[in-house]
Amino acid sequence: MELSYIPSPSRGVLYLGPIPLRGYAFCIIIGVFVAVWLGNKRWIARGGRAGTVADIAVWAVPFGLVGGRLYHVITDYELYFSDGRDWVDAFKVWQGGLGIWGAIALGALGAWIGARRRGIPMPAYADAVAPGIAFAQAIGRWGNWFNQELYGHETHVPWALHITSSEGGRVPGYYHPTFLYESLWCIGVGLLVIWADRRFTLGHGRAFALYVAAYCAGRGWIEYMRVDDAHHILGVRLNVWTALIVFLLAVTYFVVSAKKRPGREAVVEPEAVSEAAGDEPDAAAEAAEAAEADDEGGPSDAEAEDDAESATKKS
Repeated sequence: MELSYIPSPSRGVLYLGPIPLRGYAFCIIIGVFVAVWLGNKRWIARGGRAGTVADIAVWAVPFGLVGGRLYHVITDYELYFSDGRDWVDAFKVWQGGLGIWGAIALGALGAWIGARRRGIPMPAYADAVAPGIAFAQAIGRWGNWFNQELYGHETHVPWALHITSSEGGRVPGYYHPTFLYESLWCIGVGLLVIWADRRFTLGHGRAFALYVAAYCAGRGWIEYMRVDDAHHILGVRLNVWTALIVFLLAVTYFVVSAKKRPGREAVVEPEAVSEAAGDEPDAAAEAAEAAEADDEGGPSDAEAEDDAESATKKS
């Protein structure tokens, strides 16, 4: 008899009359709100305007959801397009199935579109939202708990996850709660990025690169524990290869960026500097030039910061 374990919910959906309230969706929504809230606080601390993060998130979140679903459907196409399967299920996001790799890739594209429309450097925005994304992932992973999915090998540790459903080929029993392991890892990643950003004044996308590298390091070993069906390359799960490749890319970006563009952006949102300078045209122009020069590898961060300060003093 098991004395302690993590129970699974009897069902992952509640009904408010005819309206279904799904635990998986709630976890995703709460995660998005946390990411935007924290990203907004960090953006303001960097000198940006309140609301800018949310405005860009309007682009990033839908792109991210589509990207996450596309990655899942493409890498697990047999779940939707093989014999006996209904391809319409590919659109049922509420049943689970969002690949973080696709979500980050297309989400970044959406954020780039939103940032470009606002005249904001994308790396600075990515740095501001990086820890919030990690915390959002930590919350979102609990959606897998509601759906009784993505667990690890059978175990009898005190924190084992008790799977009770037999749908979709599940075998009731006690398994490693890999959703919990990844949730805790993501919390650690978010705290790491916040600490490193304060300690080393990361800029030009390096805080985001640190988040990506740290997440991939954890995802690699957690992926090995999972028992759900997955494609393998050379005997290794596809997501492990993806984590390894993305980890190397993130580390390479971090190192190269630190050498080419040390320091942090002095101006992240020219309009914010313009407002602080009393909306003087000359001040706004100088702030925009400072940001543009910084993006193109022009004057150093210290020089750009001096330009921004002089523009503010003109008010």
